[in-house]
Amino acid sequence: MRVNKKISCVVLAAAVLVLGACQTQLRAETSTRSKQWSVQVDNVEPGDVNLDPAFRVAIYENLLAELTKADRFKRVFRSGDRDANGAPALLVLKTMVESYTPGSETRRAVTTVSGATKLKVRAQLCSPEGQVIWERTVDGNVRFFGANLRATHNLARNVVHSIQQSTLPPPSAQASASGN
Repeated sequence: MRVNKKISCVVLAAAVLVLGACQTQLRAETSTRSKQWSVQVDNVEPGDVNLDPAFRVAIYENLLAELTKADRFKRVFRSGDRDANGAPALLVLKTMVESYTPGSETRRAVTTVSGATKLKVRAQLCSPEGQVIWERTVDGNVRFFGANLRATHNLARNVVHSIQQSTLPPPSAQASASGN
């Protein structure tokens, strides 16, 4: 009986080591695969929405910050960056505001059921030629406490989270598809 316990402990320890090694290898493959692309963030398009320019700038800057922090792409470029022109495997993040509901910090603080600031955007990752690789509609809002511009941070975080949850095709597959 004592020998069986030792054998089962050894087998269990070996299984844990093998699973740990597999998980480490999977993480390394995932990070290598996901860092095949670079991304350029285009200016935010307001669409038909009457959006304060401060919100457009805040969405843009928060997207840059969240994409850099997420470490999903080799490089993150600003719109108009000359270095992006020669970058291999470049995607362009296009963002168009679909709806905006201005909120009130005071009403949120007093009632907690009204005064929410809400943003909805259509985000696309496109090839430099304009082929859409990835597209989602994403929301960002501030419902309870916080400044109205906090909705732009939440929106950027949600866009980047959605990109991270997606599987992007390898750059060579995208290049051959756009060449046909």
